[in-house]
Amino acid sequence: MDTCERGESWGRCLLHGDHNTLMKSMVLSKPRPVEEGPLRPTDIDPPAPTADQLLVRVAACGVCRTDLHQVEGELPMRKSPVVPGHMAVGDVVETGPDATRFQPGDRVGSAWLHRACGRCEFCRADRENLCDNADFTGWTVDGGYAEYLLLPDAFAYPVPDGLPDEQAAPLLCAGIIGHRSYRAANVGPGGRLGLYGFGNAAHIAIQVAVHEGCEVYVFTRREEHRRLARELGAAWAGSADEDPPEGARMHGSVIFAPAGEIIPKALESLEKGGTVSLAGIYMTATPPLEYRRHLYGEKCLRSVANATRRDGEELLQLAAEIPIRTTVQTYPLERANEALLALKRSRVDGAAVLRIRT
Repeated sequence: MDTCERGESWGRCLLHGDHNTLMKSMVLSKPRPVEEGPLRPTDIDPPAPTADQLLVRVAACGVCRTDLHQVEGELPMRKSPVVPGHMAVGDVVETGPDATRFQPGDRVGSAWLHRACGRCEFCRADRENLCDNADFTGWTVDGGYAEYLLLPDAFAYPVPDGLPDEQAAPLLCAGIIGHRSYRAANVGPGGRLGLYGFGNAAHIAIQVAVHEGCEVYVFTRREEHRRLARELGAAWAGSADEDPPEGARMHGSVIFAPAGEIIPKALESLEKGGTVSLAGIYMTATPPLEYRRHLYGEKCLRSVANATRRDGEELLQLAAEIPIRTTVQTYPLERANEALLALKRSRVDGAAVLRIRT
């Protein structure tokens, strides 16, 4: 491996242009309400790639509702302390000896699924999203709220050319999980698709659905989100407690909001044979369901757990073809708590993104 005049690998020399030994990060040690600023700016030792790992200099990292559930304790801590964040985009600066897909200088992205075991019954059945031995970026391993992160070579995504870092970051989780949830709702061209909640993931999913000929109905609390939904092609946008015009019934719906009380309403508004998919990793308690009123007629209620690499590859290909436009609000790394608070209060149009590299 080539080295600089100080004996460092060239990637590590690039990492430390001034030979500083620390990197900036935002670290979670103990979950607390985001209003209390649970993430702390911390200078930590940069990681070094081994085996099949890539060392990535992060340019931008999306802020996900999963991050909010994590910092507030709705997801249990799996690593402490931990650097959250999984929708990261950046450049490879160094590779481990077994990494073969990417080279220094390549632009790559990370997703929630950091690594799957490849051996369990789910991995062998091409259902790696259900792997019991998986690692998750920013949850079980350090993530992208930092200047650098490590990625397994096989689980990194090449980022399409022509897509700025801040625009690409939301595609890598919100986009991927939104796409899988939309596919799970099983609405074909000409069908009516309901979207409950219109944040990061939904504003990407609607663009795929409209591109494929769906008639999209959006149910969301804030008028600015309804306005964005109409701009992106929604046939109708109203609040979650409203009925769509002329009693239109959905052939399939996706619930993005982590609010269990929405589930009965979505099922009641569903056409016979339709599916409601639940896109979140966390959901509040669901009220009792009445069989005849909510489920009869071969209606289906299903969760969506994580996503596979195939989901990500398909979504990124569509992003380049359509092309998908992501609406973003950017924050510097040290204002990550502020970005999470805006997300919690539904004050983000589209996606919040941390700008790591300036």
